[in-house]
Amino acid sequence: MKSLTALLPRRRSLRDRILDNVREGRLQRTLSATTAASVVPLTFEVYLEHYKGSFGSRWEWLPIACAPPVTAAGIAGVFSARAARTWLPATSAVYALNGAIGAFLHLRGVARKPGGFKEPIYNLVMGPPLLAPGSLVLVGSIGMLAALMRREGER
Repeated sequence: MKSLTALLPRRRSLRDRILDNVREGRLQRTLSATTAASVVPLTFEVYLEHYKGSFGSRWEWLPIACAPPVTAAGIAGVFSARAARTWLPATSAVYALNGAIGAFLHLRGVARKPGGFKEPIYNLVMGPPLLAPGSLVLVGSIGMLAALMRREGER
């Protein structure tokens, strides 16, 4: 005679369920939460770096102004599939575009330093960080990708 536990369906581990979600493309909630959670510390870092530079250009306020809508849309995307398909990709696209503009402006900032790119060692260290705006592009891309995914728990 079989035991009672042998008759019950086996409960799958959390790791197995997560891996199944990844394999099946069910990551909408996860990517929405990742976007919302990534924007907050990134914006704090951007604020500190631009504060060090005394907010020399009005463009430096743009990534800080874009952060609250992306964070709110990411949080909403965790709870609502509709928000994850509409508001999150829209705000994330603006955030990613902001990063692309920032990459251009940082490149221009290095070029404007005395000696420009003829003094790369000094100007790349002392000028604006070239790769930092790429973080905004990456986080924005994660938010846009969430719209293409299915929700966890759906079949």
